[in-house]
Amino acid sequence: MNQTMQTSIPDGIYPLSEDAPRKGFSTFDMGFAALFVLASVAFMLWGLDYTNHTQVAVFMLATAFGLFMAFNIGGNDVANSFGTSVGAGTLTIKQALAVAAIFEVSGAVIAGGEVTDTIRSGIVDLGGVNVDPMHFVFIMMAALLAAALWLLFASRRGWPVSTTHSIVGGIVGSSIALGVILSGGEAALSLVQWDKIGTIAMSWVLSPVLGGLVSYSLFTLIKRHILRYNERMLDELRRLHKERRQLREEHKTAFERMSDIQKMSYTHMLVRDSEALDEEGFTAEDLETDYYRRLHELREQKASLAAHKALQNWVPLVAAGGATIISAMLLFKGLKNMELGLSTLNTYLVIGMIAAAVWMATFIFARTLRGTSLDRSTFLIFSWLQVFTASGFAFSHGANDIANAIGPFAAILDVLRHGEIGASAAVPAPAMIAFGIALVVGLWFIGKEVIATVGHNLTKMHPASGFTAELAAAAVVMLASIMGLPVSSTHILIGAVLGIGIVNRQTNWALMKPIAAAWVITLPAAGALSALVFVVLDAIF
Repeated sequence: MNQTMQTSIPDGIYPLSEDAPRKGFSTFDMGFAALFVLASVAFMLWGLDYTNHTQVAVFMLATAFGLFMAFNIGGNDVANSFGTSVGAGTLTIKQALAVAAIFEVSGAVIAGGEVTDTIRSGIVDLGGVNVDPMHFVFIMMAALLAAALWLLFASRRGWPVSTTHSIVGGIVGSSIALGVILSGGEAALSLVQWDKIGTIAMSWVLSPVLGGLVSYSLFTLIKRHILRYNERMLDELRRLHKERRQLREEHKTAFERMSDIQKMSYTHMLVRDSEALDEEGFTAEDLETDYYRRLHELREQKASLAAHKALQNWVPLVAAGGATIISAMLLFKGLKNMELGLSTLNTYLVIGMIAAAVWMATFIFARTLRGTSLDRSTFLIFSWLQVFTASGFAFSHGANDIANAIGPFAAILDVLRHGEIGASAAVPAPAMIAFGIALVVGLWFIGKEVIATVGHNLTKMHPASGFTAELAAAAVVMLASIMGLPVSSTHILIGAVLGIGIVNRQTNWALMKPIAAAWVITLPAAGALSALVFVVLDAIF
């Protein structure tokens, strides 16, 4: 982006020095560690009663694996979601943590659903195999640990990868391991729905391409109609400021050349001109001095620029469009488990009301910024829009994607409680809360590398570009849900960030190569790890 649109954010990803990395453990580190331990212990105590103290050792180990998975989802998936906000300087890491704590956990608890499928995406078919309930538990435990380990490996290297693909790979790997043990290699491979694997492979290309195309198109429009207009206005304002400074210097030089009598007379004329400017019905002909005539001309030129015109005309429309997409994503996707009872017409009316309210609020806010410098006004207004989109995206993410951790674990709890395998499993609220806390703690401890990748290292971010990337990702997720396209929200957001970089011609393709490789490796890596863990668990228990 043109340097005129940059703010005084340091080159790192940490907008405030308090978020810069520190050696040793800080008070926040100790506090989050204590919170994680307390939540884990409290949940284990509750869970022992919930499972009737069945297979205590297995339950304790499964809880550790599940919380570890949620911890790593926070460090990778949630960090990926908030990377653009932190990288753009809209939020500090601590502020992103607060938003994640409120909206991710609220999305999981309020709209996460009371039941979840025991096997995500129907990726394996265990109906043809006589599966012992404890073997099923080991499949889920192995999948959780394998996916968590892969996510930890990717997070430490700053690679945003799909948690859905990780857990699916884990379930496939442990299911194949069970199939080999029970029926042999060929029968084991037949358990896998390979057409589902094909759709996952398709998402490696489809997701970033769709995210990139939408982001590229949207940011091109925003840059053309808002950012470049603002840049032209800033250039004009700088020119006028330079001419005013030059006028002042020329006047000072001319004044010093006057005699004392001329200075006294000219000073009186300047005083009269200064008073004339404040009089009602003032015209340029009322001015006596060349200095004030020229100064008046410069002021008239500045007033005629309408420097904030793009912010007042275009940004409210963009905000209304963003509100439409985010509210649609929340109503059709984030809140789908709550059964609000709204008809399709009612839902669209609610979306329309939200969009209209956001348009009015943004328009009024833009008008109040007319006395503020143009670059700061742009930064502020897009910062608010980005916080809005990030919050909505976080709620929807918490409502849907936390099932990657809670789904397999809920299946484990259900088997331990009832002694049999069900098609779906209840999701207790204490589990949602404990896993939500683990998710936020993971964001704090291991999320900074992924935030650096998404918010800074792939391309530079400004609130306008960060807002565009988040909005484009939300739009593609919503569109893909309606059309049934196989996509990954992680891959979509990375594609959206790349789309911004292409527009600004500053994309770090060298960094994208290992990330793309990690996407392809995710499913087989998690599968191999899961198979190994399953064999170990089966041998121990």
